[in-house]
Amino acid sequence: MNQERVQELIRELLTEIGEDPDREGLLDTPQRVAKAWEYLTSGYRTDIDEVINGAIFTQDINNMVIARNIEIYSLCEHHMLPFFGKCHLGYISQGNVFGISKLARLADAYSRRLQIQERLTEQIARAIMDNINAEGVGVVVECHHLCMMMRGVEKQNSIMTTSSMLGSFHNAEATRNEFLTLIGRPPVM
Repeated sequence: MNQERVQELIRELLTEIGEDPDREGLLDTPQRVAKAWEYLTSGYRTDIDEVINGAIFTQDINNMVIARNIEIYSLCEHHMLPFFGKCHLGYISQGNVFGISKLARLADAYSRRLQIQERLTEQIARAIMDNINAEGVGVVVECHHLCMMMRGVEKQNSIMTTSSMLGSFHNAEATRNEFLTLIGRPPVM
């Protein structure tokens, strides 16, 4: 990311909205915003293979592995406003398991981009499925969207929930319901 160019653009934006970018409180704002955007969009510059970094281990199991309540922070691609919440994910191994921190790092890598929650959920599920050749994967993401809370319809208590069920989580109702129960969600009837 070209920090200097982003700083110029932020300075222009401040002027366009009626601010004085030379006033005391805004003097360093273009630099701070450029630095923040570099971090908030770091997913574009993240190599998923480097995130995983070989932390896939051979393990002769086929039981469900679940990580719950992984905090995620992203930016809506429609308004460039934050959305944030929790990601719950699970998979059934076919001989390979992830190092646990890699699951959270995968969620971060995809959330640190301009996103829609539906795509984010699918990207996390596909990355797990494809990297360990899992029997099945389930991902549920629950987020608050500031584009819905502080503008537009202004619904303060709204939560969007998305899910991606792949392999046995999609094909077997019992597997899907076990996952949903273990993450604290009612099973599908």
